[in-house]
Amino acid sequence: MRPVFFEFSLPGIGAVAFPAYMVMLLVGATAAIVFARRQAFSMGLDGERMFGLGLVLLATGIAGARLLSVLTDGQLSSYVNLCFAPDKVPALNARVAHCTASVQCGYDYVCDTARHVCHPPRDCFAALKFWWGGLTYYGGFVLAAPTGVWYARRHELDVATTADVVAPAMMIALFFGRIGCFFNGCCYGAATDGPTGVQFPGHPGPVHPTQLYEAVVVAAIFALLHWLVRPRARKRGDVFAALLVLYGVARFILEFWRADPRGSLGPLSTSQLLSIPLIALGIWLMTRPASKPQLL
Repeated sequence: MRPVFFEFSLPGIGAVAFPAYMVMLLVGATAAIVFARRQAFSMGLDGERMFGLGLVLLATGIAGARLLSVLTDGQLSSYVNLCFAPDKVPALNARVAHCTASVQCGYDYVCDTARHVCHPPRDCFAALKFWWGGLTYYGGFVLAAPTGVWYARRHELDVATTADVVAPAMMIALFFGRIGCFFNGCCYGAATDGPTGVQFPGHPGPVHPTQLYEAVVVAAIFALLHWLVRPRARKRGDVFAALLVLYGVARFILEFWRADPRGSLGPLSTSQLLSIPLIALGIWLMTRPASKPQLL
């Protein structure tokens, strides 16, 4: 785990850090936009519009992903306490379990010398700091999808064809995002004694690196969409529909190995609950006759 790739100090500014999660997120977004632009030209769309669409989807995707994460990951009370009572928030990856001074805690944690435990410093804007992790893919998808439809229609882009271009690009961005999750130590899995187990700070034993599992899965989905589904698509929108089904099924299964704090309803996590209607939507889009008006 390496939450910060590198950092340095500037006179008059202080420490400047480059969080691993944010760096990988930007790398993934850039790669996705470049890919989508090239694909747009090959499919008869205005490739230059793809750059603007990419920025819009990035902004709305981050906003939606952060909102769903804050509301459903079970940490909403922690964000409130970080502002009003930071001593009630545990420092999960502190370097020591018992402290007598803040310097022992590591990072910017503070030592409560009365209880000899570390806690984060006061931060009333923690819920907005997505660059340290805490983004939910489906939250970004739910907000970015209608925004993308609006953008395409406003700029006279065929919506279904645009969705087909964007679908594989989304997997590129998500691949790098999951690598960033691994470096950041979030989105981890349940405890395991298997050969793939990884030890993260703050955990008593090795866990499934579900971030890497998903990175491999989305790379495979990208390959399927780009080299198998797209050349054989019967109608516009089929590539996007296949994305809904393939990722929805994969995410539903992967969630059984996840163990980080997330919202749930009974035995199913929030992501599993959202996967079900999206899988159904994808199947419906793929099975609709080409002659009928498309949803996209």
